[in-house]
Amino acid sequence: MRVAGHEFACNPGDLNRSGCAQRLRRTSMTRSILVVLVLTIASLVGNAQIRSSEPPQNVAQAFDLSVTGAEQATLALARSMPEDRYNFKPTRGAFKDVRTFAELAKHIAVDNYVNGASLLGETPPIERGARENGPASIRTKAEVIKLLQDSFAYLHKAMNTVKESNLMEMIPLTEGGEAPRLMVISSAISHPWDIYGQMIEYLRMNGIDPQKGSET
Repeated sequence: MRVAGHEFACNPGDLNRSGCAQRLRRTSMTRSILVVLVLTIASLVGNAQIRSSEPPQNVAQAFDLSVTGAEQATLALARSMPEDRYNFKPTRGAFKDVRTFAELAKHIAVDNYVNGASLLGETPPIERGARENGPASIRTKAEVIKLLQDSFAYLHKAMNTVKESNLMEMIPLTEGGEAPRLMVISSAISHPWDIYGQMIEYLRMNGIDPQKGSET
């Protein structure tokens, strides 16, 4: 089973089988809870603006703040890369068919919409594109940044529907099958950080310090 970029033990066709569903719950719940807690704490501690804000009053606010952490971090990198290098991708070494910098940012946006749609019970309001790289028509730096911003706004909307009472509720996935809401939240929070690490490497390959946002 796949939840927006993450692989799990059960295949979609097996999810109606009680054995698979039970294994899914037993093997994944603890890990999902730990992942979400770690990412939430890291976002709260690592971001100065979040750190100075009021502490979250419920789980929806806590998860929403974690989304804000990923949002601010990835948007900062998207703004740091010059537009004429948005189509950059590594060529030396085993980098065949890797995404360009623009496609990395667009891929974050696609998964934000996919995970958000699962939480909201909606159809993702975006063209996923080849390999979930987003609409081919979106090319410029301004267009990519707007897509990324809009996707995080959609994910914020989805996080605000979360309650303690529905964390373990099984919900339909946009790609088929179903999974506990908490697992979708875990994927939504962790995925941008996965791509964030790749974006940092692309910036450094272009002589740009991600912390300064300027060419070295």
